[in-house]
Amino acid sequence: MPNTDPHIALTDFIHRYPRLLVLTGAGISTDSGIPDYRDSNGDWKRKQPVQHPDFMRCEQTRQRYWGRSLVGWPVMRDARPNPAHTVLARLEQLSHIDLLVTQNVDGLHQRAGSEKVIDLHGRSDRVICMQCDFSCSRDEVHQRSADMNPAFTHYTADTAPDGDADLEVDFSDFHIPDCPHCGGILKPDVVFFGDNVPKQRVTDALEALQRADGLLVIGSSLMVYSGFRFCRRAHEWGKPIAALTLGRTRADELLSLKISHPIGPVLSGTLDRLTADEIHHNR
Repeated sequence: MPNTDPHIALTDFIHRYPRLLVLTGAGISTDSGIPDYRDSNGDWKRKQPVQHPDFMRCEQTRQRYWGRSLVGWPVMRDARPNPAHTVLARLEQLSHIDLLVTQNVDGLHQRAGSEKVIDLHGRSDRVICMQCDFSCSRDEVHQRSADMNPAFTHYTADTAPDGDADLEVDFSDFHIPDCPHCGGILKPDVVFFGDNVPKQRVTDALEALQRADGLLVIGSSLMVYSGFRFCRRAHEWGKPIAALTLGRTRADELLSLKISHPIGPVLSGTLDRLTADEIHHNR
């Protein structure tokens, strides 16, 4: 359903399907300085992220993960919402968004004011023990890592997605912060690749999709099944799907509307049009 003006196309979609389930991916946070995983063709830009089974069974993988995190985490921690996050919070206030499901773990939607949010893959600002019920803030573990490994605090590297960094050094002497209660493995409270999304999050999101008039995907290539499943289910249920994202998505053939333009300007322009239409309607 091509349209030369992306603002008009998305505004029309929201007018026709006023209560949406919104699914966001890494592309919505790149303007906040957080890198994404894939290029416009949906291919990996760098090596795949840490795999859950490897993290759990291999000490060297955990050393590398937490060592690189000393460089990468502050960038993610200090990121701030960009205009796209702010627009979605406003669309929720206008009752256009029934639920926002994000594949991101940065918490930026909540910082921007969105309240109806499911963090599908968890939150990177929390750390949990895999052996007991201990949990704490990521900053606490970050500071412990720095105190235990002063020699690693001087490195710099390019930032990678989700608090990682493109740092390649010898991590064999890195001291891993373990659980202070039981000595177990500490892990960010996120779903690593190779792990499963908790069933209740998926159930809650699908129930919201059933209630919604349509599905709007923003900033996701949908190459990961945890996000693509919502497009498949929406298609099965006869619900329209729009995607605002640069490049190819796994669900292109299922889409009612595809907008391959920069996310922030399109969302800001769409909000302006919706607001103007509402003012005109109320006169």
